[in-house]
Formats: sequence, C-alpha cells, structure tokens
Amino acid sequence: MRLAVDVGSVRVGVAACDPAGVIASPVRTLARDAEHDGDIAQIAAEVAARGAVEVVVGLPLSLDGSEGPAALRALEYAAKIVRSVPGVPVRVVDERLSTVDAHRVLHAAGKKEKQFRSVVDQAAAVVLLQAALDAERSSGRAPGRVVQPAKGRTKRRHRGQAGTDQHDQHQQHHAHPELDAGGARPDATEG
Repeated sequence: MRLAVDVGSVRVGVAACDPAGVIASPVRTLARDAEHDGDIAQIAAEVAARGAVEVVVGLPLSLDGSEGPAALRALEYAAKIVRSVPGVPVRVVDERLSTVDAHRVLHAAGKKEKQFRSVVDQAAAVVLLQAALDAERSSGRAPGRVVQPAKGRTKRRHRGQAGTDQHDQHQQHHAHPELDAGGARPDATEG
C-alpha cells in the first residue's frame, strides 16, 4: 500500500492505493501547519495505520522541467516526511498537471467551484498516485526519485584547510536534503 501527498500552501491532499497497487482513492485533506508540523504528524500516523510501504509526494516542476520555488518547497516538505517515517521510502514524482487534472475530474463529476476547495487536494493526490502506479506498471520502474534522509552534522573546517569544506557540503545538503553526499541530485528516473 502506498500513500500519496499533494502539498499545497494551505492544504495537503492525501490519497492511498489498495494493497495490490492498482487503484488510488482519496483519504483526506489536511490543513497545513508550518509552525508545528501537525500535518506531517498526521501523515506519519496514516503511514503507520495503513502499513504504507512508500510515500509519494508531488513535485510541482516548472513547465520546462526545472525546479522552481514551489518544487523546492515540496522537496523540503518531503524531507520532513522522511524524518517522520524512518524506514519508509519517500519518493518525489512530477505532478505538474495533477491539480489541473483534478479540476477536470471534479468538473466532469458535476462539482461546483465552491465545492472544490475541500476536495481538490485529495483529488490531485489521487491523480498523482494513479499516474505513478500506472507509470510503474507500464515501465517496470517506479517514477521520480527517492528523497534521501539528511546525513548527520559534519565537523566544520575553516576555509583554507586541506580537504573539502565539509561545512559547505552540510549547508548545501541541509538546504536540499534530497542531494546526495557529493551535492549531486539523484537521477530523476531512479527506480
């Protein structure tokens, strides 16, 4: 069973799939709690309660495929999930059109715009998870990339000392926990 998370600035949509990984369904919408991370705690509770083997987080890439501010915020959110669910892989997957598709699905279901707010994030999480499941089934490889847990602090070296400035590497890694120890981003097609 997998859990998917569509991260918005105000709300977070959560979806899950059946144990066979065939059909994605909505779970709930959470209010963002940037101050206390209550939403992260609720996601961790869902992972534990459902026995999830993976969490898929939507990565809102720019239309040209680059990582803009929204993608960086999603990566930071994914890193918080990684810390809250040790041992459960967290994967970021391109979700550029999931919200657009969710709006289309809700329109087709006869929902009015005012009704969208409470369910559009869940619907986007469903679209995201279903696309990830379908892509994996057709290609044999999981889409996106796994977010690596942040490494422990390294001892600070003064500039000019022999060797690598580990503090700079730590700062870069801390700002972008999905970076590997060498500062390179994992391959976007990692399986």
